[in-house]
Amino acid sequence: MPKIHPRDWTEFLASYPNAHILQTEAWGHFKTDFGWKAVQVISRHDLEQSQCGAQILFRYLSFGFSIAYIPKGPVGERWDLLWPEVDAVCKERRTIFLKVEPDLWEGISNSDYADLATAGFQMSQKNIQPPRTLIVDLNCTEDQILARMKQKTRYNIRLAQRKGVVIYKSRDIDTFYKLMQATSERDAFGIHSKDYYHRVLDYFEPHGQCALLFAEFDGQPLAGLMVFAKGKRAWYFYGASSNELRHLMPTYLLQWEAMKWAKDIGCDEYDLWGVPDESIETLESQFLERTDDLWSVYRFKRGFGGNLRRTVNTFDRVYRPGMYQLYLWIIRQKLSLPL
Repeated sequence: MPKIHPRDWTEFLASYPNAHILQTEAWGHFKTDFGWKAVQVISRHDLEQSQCGAQILFRYLSFGFSIAYIPKGPVGERWDLLWPEVDAVCKERRTIFLKVEPDLWEGISNSDYADLATAGFQMSQKNIQPPRTLIVDLNCTEDQILARMKQKTRYNIRLAQRKGVVIYKSRDIDTFYKLMQATSERDAFGIHSKDYYHRVLDYFEPHGQCALLFAEFDGQPLAGLMVFAKGKRAWYFYGASSNELRHLMPTYLLQWEAMKWAKDIGCDEYDLWGVPDESIETLESQFLERTDDLWSVYRFKRGFGGNLRRTVNTFDRVYRPGMYQLYLWIIRQKLSLPL
């Protein structure tokens, strides 16, 4: 069975409640609003009593070509039975290459992943999602979660509470976007359009899979974040803070309340989503002096007591070698790409 209707995909995912949120029908619809095309493929083989599927995101280029991306998939077992159908869908769309970022942690054996190198895939030179992150264990009491945090982080959470910082849930994208703009200017990183944040909230918040939280003091918003959840997992994808009253430590209390929101709806872990791709020894020896890339956010995130984890490497499946070599040249030059 090749490509299917998105509703069938949602039914398929019901058998995999802890599949990544980037593999949901809603994420596919959301990305379609911003230049991608989502196609879902399922391979069912009754004799093997197995099923496997993937949501593929296609980005169309000039002259009818495309690039393809499977974020945090495939879902299920026996990936080898899925690749012929994925190939057919990609070739139909004149795909240059397919990028696969599996939802697997390093150090955990997985035969499907181990077989990629012998199934015509090659190691990718570029990740889309940050490979290394910090995971906070929520499967315990709130006191136990707090106890695992750095002493300074606990102090900052309680300081914000004592000083009267208030956390509330809202749909105020205008305020959130103003905070994003302030953070972007201060910390020199790119942000999405206001419509991007508005749409993602519209797709996930009505189903209880997203919350937009703000920290305020005397009616003045100081920080905001979007937390997402699916199954037993929650993710901190987007966050921002004002340049005002930073001594009140609103971002610390905001993260703590986001963790409590995730825990209250049944999540066992909270993914802080993105730290420098370095070993724990390097991170701990250099975080005080480094400010480039994700180093400044590591200084903040490390305090919440998460475990450092790294996903397995990303692989590319190449359909048009000449054009793929051009892609590799582009990323070596650090030029802009649609992926």
